Amino acid sequence: MNNTRIIEKPWGREEVVEINEKYMVKKLTMWAGHRCSLQYHNLKKETIYVLSGVLKIIQGTNQDALTEALYRAGDTITIPPGLIHRMEGVEDSVYLEASTPEMDDVIRLVDDYQRTDL
Repeated sequence: MNNTRIIEKPWGREEVVEINEKYMVKKLTMWAGHRCSLQYHNLKKETIYVLSGVLKIIQGTNQDALTEALYRAGDTITIPPGLIHRMEGVEDSVYLEASTPEMDDVIRLVDDYQRTDL
């Protein structure tokens, strides 16, 4: 049985596989040349597991001192609350996100699609 909820995004899509009071699992697609918001979470902790493609992940504790690294199939990273981050598709990429269940805990700092929360 497939209860996946698909949420189209300007950079790709999110497929919510499971969300409950303890955790959330999403399968995300990031199109090449697109990126999500530069953002952080107050409560949400997430682990990313790349399934395919090449994903650039930008991160840091200060918006003026961010580092970036390329992640490929099988690579993982855990992003704690408060860490500024952004995912960018170097190639069309598919990745899993397992996280705590705070679906709306997103503070956007910069957004290519004018979705900034400031």
